[in-house]
This record gives sequence, structure tokens and C-alpha cells, in this order.
Amino acid sequence: MTPSRRSPLMLAGLLATAGVTHFVAPKPYDATIPHMLPGSPRTWTYVSGAAELALAAGLAHPRTRRAAAHATAAFFVGVFPANVQMALDWRHRPTAIKTAAFGRLPLQIPLVLWARGVARGSRRG
Repeated sequence: MTPSRRSPLMLAGLLATAGVTHFVAPKPYDATIPHMLPGSPRTWTYVSGAAELALAAGLAHPRTRRAAAHATAAFFVGVFPANVQMALDWRHRPTAIKTAAFGRLPLQIPLVLWARGVARGSRRG
């Protein structure tokens, strides 16, 4: 399998793993939910986990890959406020934890670009 064909599956694996952890260990995700969102943080944790699983499934199938990749890029942009919330909430924690929280922020850029690249590399189906 060529790297270009493996890339969507690797992105799908990343999303599937993250999606499963939203259900298996939701508490850390609950803490990242922006306070301005209505309802229970756990609900948002489960919704975002389900979205990640759905995106992973879409990326795994060639017929839905292009649309799923575009949706994945939008998802990564959409969850950025949760990463900002986590960085703000963790700014007074020990240096290593604080660094990890702030370090996640610029990582959204390559994730968005990866998803866009998968979309561009997928044939219209």
C-alpha cells in the first residue's frame, strides 16, 4: 500500500482511537468542553466521540472518503475552542502539563492540512 493510500487510513485510525477514548475514559474530555456550551459536558464529550467515530468510518471507505475528509478538517477547526479552553484551564498546572496543553494548539494546523490533503487525494465518488 502506498503512503498516499495509507494516509487516509492512518487518519481514520487516529480519529477512531480518539473517538473510543471519549467513551472509555470521558472525564479528561469533559474538562475541555468550553463553559459557554449549553448542557452537560459529558453530552458534548459523547457527541464529539461519536463524531470522531463517524468521521473515521467515512475516511476508511473510498466512496465517502472525500466528503469525510472535508468534514474532518471542519471538525478539527470546530474542536479548537476545546483545546484553547484546556490550555486556559491548565495554565496554572505543573510546567509539563501546561506545556502539553499549550503545545496542542498549533498541532491543529497539521491535522487540518492532513484532512484537506486526504480530500484532495480522493477521487470524487
